[in-house]
Amino acid sequence: MPWSQTSPMDQRTQFIADFLRETLCITELCDLYGVSRKTGYKWIDRYLRQGPAGLEERSRRPSHSPNATPEEIVQTFLQVRRRHPSWGAKKLLTIVHQRHPRWELPGRSTVCDILSRHGMVPKKRNRRRIGHPGKPTSSILAPNDTWGADFKGQFKTHDGIYCYPLTVTDGYSRYLLGCQGLLTTAVREARPVFTRLFKEYGLPKRIRTDNGVPFATNTLARLSALSAWWVRLGVLPELIEPGKPQQNGRHERMHKTLKAEATKPPAGNLAAQQRKFNRFRDEFNNERPHEALDQQTPASVYQPSSREMPRKLPPLEYPDRFELRYVSANGGIRWNSDWVNVSIVCAGEYVGLEEIDDGIWNVYFGPLKLGRLHERHMRIEDEYGRLKRHKV
Repeated sequence: MPWSQTSPMDQRTQFIADFLRETLCITELCDLYGVSRKTGYKWIDRYLRQGPAGLEERSRRPSHSPNATPEEIVQTFLQVRRRHPSWGAKKLLTIVHQRHPRWELPGRSTVCDILSRHGMVPKKRNRRRIGHPGKPTSSILAPNDTWGADFKGQFKTHDGIYCYPLTVTDGYSRYLLGCQGLLTTAVREARPVFTRLFKEYGLPKRIRTDNGVPFATNTLARLSALSAWWVRLGVLPELIEPGKPQQNGRHERMHKTLKAEATKPPAGNLAAQQRKFNRFRDEFNNERPHEALDQQTPASVYQPSSREMPRKLPPLEYPDRFELRYVSANGGIRWNSDWVNVSIVCAGEYVGLEEIDDGIWNVYFGPLKLGRLHERHMRIEDEYGRLKRHKV
């Protein structure tokens, strides 16, 4: 049999009912309900004045605080804040003190509370926290298992124009697939380089890069427009941890040789510098023995990929159990008549959602997991950011 539970309001109502029956005196009635006579008379007085509404719980907040800031001072702070919306509490205190030197002003924290209480402190936008998948764990066992890509540090040619060398290598054979001097690190200049390499050497399984542009952004799964294009082609992006270039050490070691032999001194212009890059690439691949390859050349070990670049981007495929949603031009999807932000780099594509629990869905962009949708909050949470916060 379940325990019977009564609320304080029920007890007071029953107390008044027994009082109206006049079967017990006030002393006996208060002893029965375990309250003092003062409390009993208070309930009776409230009932007689206000009826049943008088028995409801009342706030114990004092009607007046002796330490409260005078209203005149409060209004003065608000007036100065309206004239200078960007000024903080310290500046407001200085101005008010100059105008009213005899006033006893509150402290800085109190002024902040006053501004917040009157809606004069803008609310900070809750930004999506993006985590990191951690150190790459994939094995490099054959050519085209993993390509390494990076921008070697920019430098100026003699005409004063910056050169940004985009380098791509095969992680297994150390073969320097491409070394192209570009004017920027933007996607519009990097994508044609990868298009040429994919057509010439085929598609790798993965491309390992750092977390900078154009390879990664501060969005779900750190996906960028360039890496989203890779996913469409069936190439998985793989990121090293921030500040740990040794996780792409084979590629970085090539940069050291490139810097010494092809950039010091720099050429007169970008075209001349590109000719130096081409000569270096030919020598690095075909003539220079590599210690990690038992003094063989990278060209003698490397073989092009059997996966050719398709002429037309294939559609993303998902298992039948997935729910598919189209990502609109603003980077969001419709879910249960609500709008949920995904990522602008997925615009124009379909994402797949796999239910893993009641109201919880994993969100995928092709084979790449973006995050986790919580129906209760109607937002997609970055999976790696969530794991990092729980670990802390």
